[in-house]
Amino acid sequence: MSTAPAGMATDAAPTRRPAGDNAGRPGATPRIALLGNPNTGKTTLFNRLSGLRHKTSNFPGTTLEARMGRVVLGGEEGGDAELIDLPGLYSLELAQLESQVCREVLAGQAAPRGDVVAAPDAVLVVLDATNLSRNLMLAGEVLRRRLPTVVAVNMIDLARRSGLHIDAEKLGEALGCRVVLISARTGEGIAELKSALTVATVPSRTPPGQSAGDDGLRLWAEEVYEAAATVSDDAGDHRLTDHLDHAFTHPVLGVGAFVLVMGGLFYTLFVLAQYPMEWIEHLFAWATGVIEAAMPEGILRDLLANGIVQGVGATVVFLPQICLLFFLISLLEDTGYLARAALVMDRVLRPFGLPGHSFVPLLSSHACALPGIMATRAIPDRRERLATILVAPFMTCSARLPVYVLLITVLFGDRPLLAAAAFVGCYALGMVAGVTSALLARRTILRGRSRPMALELPSYKLPSIRTALITTWDRGLIFLKNAGSVILMICIVLWWLGSYPQVEPPPEAVALRERAAAVMAQNAEQPEAHEEVEAWLAQAAELEARHAGANSFIGRIGRTVQPVFAPLGYDWQLTIGVLSSFAAREVFVSTMSVVLAGQEEPDEETVKQRLIGAKRDDGVTPVFSRAASWSLLVFYVLAMLCLPTLAVTARESGNWKWALLQLGWMSAVAYAAALVAYHVAGAMGV
Repeated sequence: MSTAPAGMATDAAPTRRPAGDNAGRPGATPRIALLGNPNTGKTTLFNRLSGLRHKTSNFPGTTLEARMGRVVLGGEEGGDAELIDLPGLYSLELAQLESQVCREVLAGQAAPRGDVVAAPDAVLVVLDATNLSRNLMLAGEVLRRRLPTVVAVNMIDLARRSGLHIDAEKLGEALGCRVVLISARTGEGIAELKSALTVATVPSRTPPGQSAGDDGLRLWAEEVYEAAATVSDDAGDHRLTDHLDHAFTHPVLGVGAFVLVMGGLFYTLFVLAQYPMEWIEHLFAWATGVIEAAMPEGILRDLLANGIVQGVGATVVFLPQICLLFFLISLLEDTGYLARAALVMDRVLRPFGLPGHSFVPLLSSHACALPGIMATRAIPDRRERLATILVAPFMTCSARLPVYVLLITVLFGDRPLLAAAAFVGCYALGMVAGVTSALLARRTILRGRSRPMALELPSYKLPSIRTALITTWDRGLIFLKNAGSVILMICIVLWWLGSYPQVEPPPEAVALRERAAAVMAQNAEQPEAHEEVEAWLAQAAELEARHAGANSFIGRIGRTVQPVFAPLGYDWQLTIGVLSSFAAREVFVSTMSVVLAGQEEPDEETVKQRLIGAKRDDGVTPVFSRAASWSLLVFYVLAMLCLPTLAVTARESGNWKWALLQLGWMSAVAYAAALVAYHVAGAMGV
């Protein structure tokens, strides 16, 4: 074994501690903690080791996500082990939530919710081979903990391609633990890594220093790197990478590239997702037809067909677009582009009084505002943190996507380029409203200076299709769980409110049916009489459906509140859709499907066609007129329509006054903007 670097303490002999020997949890499955800097491929490695055999929880007292997977280890002592994917962090010693959680887990003071509290049997530290020197700082902090440790040097294929050679044996000797060179993307070295984890040992050497970023640890990392890494003379230049970085991070070119990338993403979203969406629409239409054909008329058939199947189907139909969105974003993140976009957005955010730290919470809010608001705990300044919390819900979350798709389809039909532009415009409008509101807050109630952001740019690499697919699977399941619980419950409640109280048919409908019966009695054998009678019966059915809907509980509620939304162009039916959205935005489409359930034609229509073709009480004006659709689109971009978000805002800010301020401000902005959009669209005829 070689001599340790200067300042490195050397223990006489390493203590072997197999990954199955946990004295704190006798007989339990061995536990391995997965730790690493951001952008080291840690998530890709977790997915490679565990595949789909994982579950998601939270660490107690926090909202940080903990993913736990099962991995089959190799070697003679192999078996199943539990892998805990800890949050990515730059140092264990920083005063940040991610660092605190990782420290507590390694010390056996915390575990994912509902799990046993015990120190891990082994620690797997993931290092980026292309940025090894700086990654070794975190590795040194882990080695100080004196836990059985294995180091995985990831992206070794990219390092070789750039002319960097890393000697695993020398690196292991310098660190005092087993080192394995891997590529989580291609699978290289994974079998060897599994075998190494079964015989993980306590490091034979302890790095110097006690705190994050101290000089002793920094010098140690540099010496270890020099001892184990060499760069070949024929290493390729980095001119292409430098040119890409210059373009992607340029104040002007970078913004243009960001707009082009996002525009291409949403164009692809509309073009590719339309086919599976049509299949799902026809599937639910078929299911509705089967139920109506198989069951006798009655409350149960109406509940199943018009309440549950059509209500849930109206939301599930957007699953392909949501899954495709997460798949494409995962690919972009894996290439290293999103980190460059972060720098561009940092320049955009700073003049508005938001720190660079706000980018991650705001980016997370594009999936859901809840984790975005929770992620603001990493912002050290309270005023900056509050400003980010207040504006995070302006970012377009995935719950808005079904509403966007429906309304943009009404406005642009089969014109995917314009539809993609409108989609990008929705995201842009939300971001503009957010940063403008942040500027107003930082100039008034939250005065203070913004802090610059330091961000490490990961190397460019080919994205992992496997990681993107697993991410898509996870997010899709979350969406379906919501459709199977919250949306289902709301659909049932709305169906009941829309079906009762049952009322007598209007006189006009009764007269039409009597006339049809009389004509059929006198001219039953004349074909032309049948056509006329069918038209009368269809008209009577439509009158009855409108009369029943208007006099139902939900109709009465809608008509009572509708004057508030009348200036925005909404009738009582759209008013019900907006009101139900305060529980969750994504139920708007399902609500409209249930509210308008009595208006469908006898033939099989898709959910989208039925909603677009729905009429108001006059039987002529579309519910989704173009002006009203523009108004609704702007309203849903800007409105605070999510009670869970208000609850999280109150909890994270420490006071309900911030949540009420958020609700009042966003509602006022949304109402005013929707009012302008309605009248401008009506005047221009767009």
